[in-house]
Amino acid sequence: MRYKYIFGPVPSRRLGVSLGIDLVMSKTCNLNCVYCECGKTDKLYNERKEYVNAEEVLNEVKDFLDKKPYLDYITFSGSGEPTLNSKLGYLIDEIKKITDTKIAILTNGTLFYNDKLIEEVKNADVIVPSLDAVSEEIFYKINRPNKELKIEKIINGLVNLRKNYKGKINLEIFIIDKLNDTKEELDKFKDVILKINPDKVQLNSLDRPPVESWVKPVEIDKLNEIIKYWGLDNVEVIKKYKVRRAIKSYSENLESEILNMLAKRPCTIKDLEFITCLKAVEINKYLDVLEKEKKIESYIGERGIFIRLKS
Repeated sequence: MRYKYIFGPVPSRRLGVSLGIDLVMSKTCNLNCVYCECGKTDKLYNERKEYVNAEEVLNEVKDFLDKKPYLDYITFSGSGEPTLNSKLGYLIDEIKKITDTKIAILTNGTLFYNDKLIEEVKNADVIVPSLDAVSEEIFYKINRPNKELKIEKIINGLVNLRKNYKGKINLEIFIIDKLNDTKEELDKFKDVILKINPDKVQLNSLDRPPVESWVKPVEIDKLNEIIKYWGLDNVEVIKKYKVRRAIKSYSENLESEILNMLAKRPCTIKDLEFITCLKAVEINKYLDVLEKEKKIESYIGERGIFIRLKS
């Protein structure tokens, strides 16, 4: 069975071996983050509706689980914002009926001001919302949101989530040099973190080519300095996952296919998605290996970020 909505399992730095579920079409999102590894958001959506057929998604999950795979999590994530799908709660509850595998939601965290959404996600085991800014100016520079979104409303939504959700909340903050790592912004972050009271705060930095080429990785020493400055005991740097080839789901054949395609011509992530029928988030796991082995490199072209073989 060729899957349309599920992908992986993929090795996740946050969740181990994770089966992904994509509940929206590619880049259906209410943010256009400068660092996004899935590419630019051309149209900013903010309406919750059934973007893909929930029963088809459920059938794919059932078919995959029948194979008795090893999984740490089933994760709602992918190439857009999963909480935009109005059937999210239904799918969480139905999947819970057929497996004991934990369920996670990777989300940009923008919609938890909606009490109905909080009720829908109550049976998820872990929610990983992002919060990259606590001031409106920085929010617009980093996340470039739908005009309906305001950072104060988003923060209040995350506070409300903590009050009404009993599972784990791991708040992720993507650090960008000289934008959200100033003393002023870090002080505001600490106040907001204490209000939200997440189980963990996970600091992240650039790992894959971003939408905007000016976004650069922040050294781990700088991230550790931020942790020391805050003085909070629940903050950590997201660790790199073990070597991808040690993961059961890593396909040597797919790696070879990607290298063969790049030998013919440079490709964008969207090109590779189209050719392999895989999601960008899964393709990036293979590119991560190939970059570390210095087999490929990225560069900016007319259509965005291209991947090519390293000469």
